Amino acid sequence: MASSDNSKRNKTSPNSQPDNPALPAQQVWLAGLGAMAKAQEQGSKAIEALVNDGLAFQRKSQAEAQQRLQEATERLSHMASDFGQQTSGRVDKLEHLFEDRVAKALHRLGMPTLLDIQMLNDRVAQLEAQLAALSVSTTKKTPAAPAKAKTVVSRKTAKTLPQTARTAKPTKKST
Repeated sequence: MASSDNSKRNKTSPNSQPDNPALPAQQVWLAGLGAMAKAQEQGSKAIEALVNDGLAFQRKSQAEAQQRLQEATERLSHMASDFGQQTSGRVDKLEHLFEDRVAKALHRLGMPTLLDIQMLNDRVAQLEAQLAALSVSTTKKTPAAPAKAKTVVSRKTAKTLPQTARTAKPTKKST
């Protein structure tokens, strides 16, 4: 109580002792002690409030950052797909241009086209079918070839001939 009376006296009459230069320093000191006392009383409450405010701010910031990241990802995926479509279109155009130029160069050199080769293959297949049909019809129309004349060897002669001569084909005798 004595200190509070003393502080009241100092607060109520700051100009009562103008000659004392230590008075403002003492007032600053006492103000600091008062602030410290209030901080000790309300410090834990203030810290809890600040922590709760910080958590709320952190959650809000993370949600907003995640939303912006998702939006950026969507924009980039759309840009990538558009770029891919444009690139594939350009590659297709370039491919067709290359094929046309190669085809023209081959035509100037007298090389047949794929269509020409396919037509030739079809014609060859058709001719082979006609040839096969002709060969089948000619074999049916021709008479059977005359049978070869067999030489008859008597049994007596066959017994006297050696084994190799009996199995050997007979030769025609000159006349």
